[in-house]
Amino acid sequence: MEGVNAPLELPLELIVGIGNPGKEYADTRHNAGVWYLERLAVDYGATFKSEKKFFGRLALVRMGGREVRLLVPDTYMNESGKSVAALVNFYKISPGAMMVAHDEIDFPSGKIRFKQGGGLAGHNGLKDISKRLSGTTDFNRLRIGVGHPGDRSGVTGHVLGKVSKADRELIDTCISEALSATPMAVAGDWQGAMQRLHNAPQPFLDG
Repeated sequence: MEGVNAPLELPLELIVGIGNPGKEYADTRHNAGVWYLERLAVDYGATFKSEKKFFGRLALVRMGGREVRLLVPDTYMNESGKSVAALVNFYKISPGAMMVAHDEIDFPSGKIRFKQGGGLAGHNGLKDISKRLSGTTDFNRLRIGVGHPGDRSGVTGHVLGKVSKADRELIDTCISEALSATPMAVAGDWQGAMQRLHNAPQPFLDG
């Protein structure tokens, strides 16, 4: 189980979905975290509003009696931290009370996992967030598998490429599972949330 050695089990105050802005990127693999966050907003009847001081779109939801901010940066992926740091510093949010949803090339499409702290696996969006939050990696993640092209030289084209219909269906299905476990994460029950998501019986999560 990922993240079992994480130092904190905090309720969430902020969930971020990172990707690239603009219609040309909306259906690309790099925007998987945005797909999750937009569905979360819909499920809770929230509407995103542009917030220039946070360099992104912001929504507010109530989940289990808690208010949680949802942030989609309007910056490009490798500058995600500009938006996140602006909001975190304004509201004095601890990194441990934040979760970042992002694409994960080390997982096949249809595999999804929560993670607490730890390495950033070379993900440029996560690296910029960490850099702008004084180097901390103590924030939570939702790693959404989008598959690997098989060679490092093809990674950029892969994540910036549009996902196939079959893979999008797999990703959407596993996002549904993550949405069902999200209230537990928001409440700070990270072990329960991980157990629910990681032990889901659906075939796309096997292995």
